[in-house]
Amino acid sequence: MSRDASLADVHIASFVVQHRADAMDAMLAYLAAQPALEMAVPGEHRSIVLCESADQYALMDSMEALRLLPGVLNVLLVYHHAEPEQALSQSLGDSTAAGAPT
Repeated sequence: MSRDASLADVHIASFVVQHRADAMDAMLAYLAAQPALEMAVPGEHRSIVLCESADQYALMDSMEALRLLPGVLNVLLVYHHAEPEQALSQSLGDSTAAGAPT
């Protein structure tokens, strides 16, 4: 079954990763190899990682992969937003929402 690309969602999420100080090198190496993940705010024991994926399952897989890295203690989902990819590609000037200035 093929899915209409115009109906594809983009999932944007942020995670708080609790980790030991010596886990940072492994985390950064892993994140550098993952195009869907980005270190937003590095910290000595807590860091914020951003994730952009095609579905919620890939997002959960990313969380689990981070959790399995040596020195990572926990990965907490802090924010999750899903929106059709088509809506994200529209400029803000294209808004036709009710009540929007014309």
